[in-house]
Amino acid sequence: MTARPIILDVDTGVDDALAIAYAVRSPELKLVGLTTTFGNITVEEAARNSLIVLEKLGCGAPVFAGAAQPLVRAKTDYPRHIHGEHGLGAAAWTEPSRKAEPGHAADFMIEQARRHEGRLTLICVGPLTNLATAVRKDPSFVRSVDRVVLMGGAVRTPGNVTRHAEANIYSDPEAADLVFRSGLPLTVVGLDVTMKTLLPRDRVREWRRKAGELGAFLADMTEFYIDFYEADYPGIGGCALHDPLAVGVAVDPGFVTAEPLRIAVDTGGETRGRTAEADGEPNASVCLDVDGERFLAHFLSRVP
Repeated sequence: MTARPIILDVDTGVDDALAIAYAVRSPELKLVGLTTTFGNITVEEAARNSLIVLEKLGCGAPVFAGAAQPLVRAKTDYPRHIHGEHGLGAAAWTEPSRKAEPGHAADFMIEQARRHEGRLTLICVGPLTNLATAVRKDPSFVRSVDRVVLMGGAVRTPGNVTRHAEANIYSDPEAADLVFRSGLPLTVVGLDVTMKTLLPRDRVREWRRKAGELGAFLADMTEFYIDFYEADYPGIGGCALHDPLAVGVAVDPGFVTAEPLRIAVDTGGETRGRTAEADGEPNASVCLDVDGERFLAHFLSRVP
């Protein structure tokens, strides 16, 4: 089996960290690098957190920082109650031993797409600003990428920031609009499927008991995230695996049922960030159902 080269584009909070662990532990994938963007924390904090997680996993993949701001809007708020003040829940951490690489995330995406001509998969689990920047910088980039799997959107289900919009798309709707109109080969892993996944608290507690230092780190991080879910959904008993499901779809598309659709992104007004079905040729394969139990079993077989 030849591992598929991937770049994981992250705004590393808790579920991003779990997605990184899943990708590193999946032999079907070769992590050629991480790129970071703003999200619930700053782009610099996302790069730091990514390096911390990679160090815990014993992985030396490079990290490139990217967009600090959306394409056309000013970002000033960072909702730190979701993933914790530093983005890693309640986990203890120290500064990583290495730094992010020089250069911009979008340039790294373009360079790796050329190097792996027609074979590179991009897994984007934050705002789509780095990806949109790469498209703007090099129009040939669209033809060099094999596949883009993105965690974002809410097509036939309500949003999680507003009733219309999912957080990653809402954070930079202009970037998302550019991406959906770019001709990139998109697979959309949105709230339609990610909210049908659940990592139970009792399985997380097993990590602390059975998986040593790494297990304790991931458990301390993830239980904070579960507490956030409990506040919004009392009695849920776990958290959705948003970003890890995008990695899972890159590993095995059979986890989900997808349909080719044309998706348009609203960039303003009350429906800002909405990902709506539109008339015309499909521009994305949209995941609409998931075998949650099979996916969870696969995820837990590799993480921690």
